[in-house]
Amino acid sequence: MTDDFDEDAWDRKLRQHRNKKDEAFAEDAHSPIPPDEREGFTGLDYYPPAPEYRVTATVEVHDDPEPMEFDVSSGAPQRYLRVLTLRFGVEGTETSLSAYQQEGDEGQYFLPFRDGTSGDTTYGAGRYMDLHADRALEDGDEIILDFNLAYSPFCAYSDAYACPLPPVENHLDVRIEAGERVD
Repeated sequence: MTDDFDEDAWDRKLRQHRNKKDEAFAEDAHSPIPPDEREGFTGLDYYPPAPEYRVTATVEVHDDPEPMEFDVSSGAPQRYLRVLTLRFGVEGTETSLSAYQQEGDEGQYFLPFRDGTSGDTTYGAGRYMDLHADRALEDGDEIILDFNLAYSPFCAYSDAYACPLPPVENHLDVRIEAGERVD
């Protein structure tokens, strides 16, 4: 894998992403911030950009994806397919995350996880990452996981949302001090 990483460009793009999200949370009619709290909303809390949490993961494709029912913060379980295992090193530890899809989400992967910051400096139920692939991934492919893009589910901001809870297999034994955090 070739990764021509330009830290300055990455930092600018990450900060633009965060600013755009904060603006949407403050102004969008579909924001998870309750309407009566939007006027005073000054933005989400984030860890400082940390390139060390931008890691290379090796892909393992599950040719016959296993269906799983995810517990949800409220309401009925949601069905996902475990389609990938992503193996990587972070904080000196080799670990992995499973990536999931719902039917018809080709090229879109959902990575819910908990880590050592959950319930401390991040939302207690866990955080999410999204992965978008522009082609079919194959065993042995390498991809970049950027935990600086980890975000809290909408149910962290409002009880009006039902959010899938990270399964035990995606509970990491390390602290990922990147992405969104709680105040």
